[in-house]
This record gives sequence, structure tokens and C-alpha cells, in this order.
Amino acid sequence: MDPIPTAAGADARRAEVRPTPEQYFMLLAVATRERAACLGRHVGAVLVADQRIIATGYNGTPTGFPNCDEGGCHRCANPADYAPGRGYDVCICVHAEQNAILQAAKLGYSVHGAHLYTTLRPCFGCLKEAYQAGVTRVRYLNDWTPADPGEAETYAELLAEAARHGLTVEPLELPETLLDLR
Repeated sequence: MDPIPTAAGADARRAEVRPTPEQYFMLLAVATRERAACLGRHVGAVLVADQRIIATGYNGTPTGFPNCDEGGCHRCANPADYAPGRGYDVCICVHAEQNAILQAAKLGYSVHGAHLYTTLRPCFGCLKEAYQAGVTRVRYLNDWTPADPGEAETYAELLAEAARHGLTVEPLELPETLLDLR
């Protein structure tokens, strides 16, 4: 008879403390972003309702289109043509948060009251879409703010207005020990 494996084995949890549910969902968003083929940022998102995952998403070109690393996005293929934060009107990529919301819709899952875990604080569009879809809470890993001061002020106003309407947007830190995925 084989001995019962111990916690000291290669498949044991690496962190000393078990992740909280929110940390667990964020870790899944971190893993999801690994599917992104964008030549810039890789972003992952997980939608959760009643502590159950209802959809995931990562940033990239629409289904069936060539990926960014295959020349599918003009902005990614020609980065010298665009200043940082510009050229989104020619970018065909769907953001991670959008992809998660759209996947939930495609599969017939309601997003009303759901929580969104994303590796990057949502942009203007994703924040508006999450609110409009009924998401009530967004937790993000990495901060994002528009580089332009006027746009940053407008974004702060959008965050404040969303909060007044019941959408909480807050950072979620992950201890380094939880990110050791070896």
C-alpha cells in the first residue's frame, strides 16, 4: 500500500495562509491574463456571483480575428504611431472586463449584483459597462489612471458618481507569497 502524501510534497500550497475568497478570485484573474496576446498590457478579469465564477475574460482581438501578436491590431502592430494612452479608436481589442461581461451574456448568466475581479483598474468604458450591466463591486490588482490631468480628473468624477450609485471600486493587494506559483 502506498503511503498517504504529506503536505510537504510538490503539490502543497506554497503560501503559509490559505487565500481568502477575494484573493482566490484575483489569483484566477492573474492566471486568466496569461491568455492575452496583446503586445502591451495583459489583463485578466473574473466575474463572480454568489461566490461562484460565472465568466472570465482577457484582453485581445475578437474571436476569430488574428491576435495582436499576429498583426491583428493596428495599434499593437504600429506602436510608434501612437502616444501612450492614444489610438484606442483603431484598436480592435476587447478589454478583459468587457470580455467577461460579454461571455456571461453569451452563456445566459446575469451579471446583476456580480463582483468583478480584474488585474487592472477598469478604464472609462469598462467601468461604465460594468455599472450598466449591474456589477456592484470591482476589485483590482494594479492601478490605472489616465495620464492626461484633465482625463484623470474626469475619471475621478466617474468613480465618485459610480460610488454614489452603488458601484464600489477598490484595490485588492495580493501577498507575494500567494504569487509564488511554482
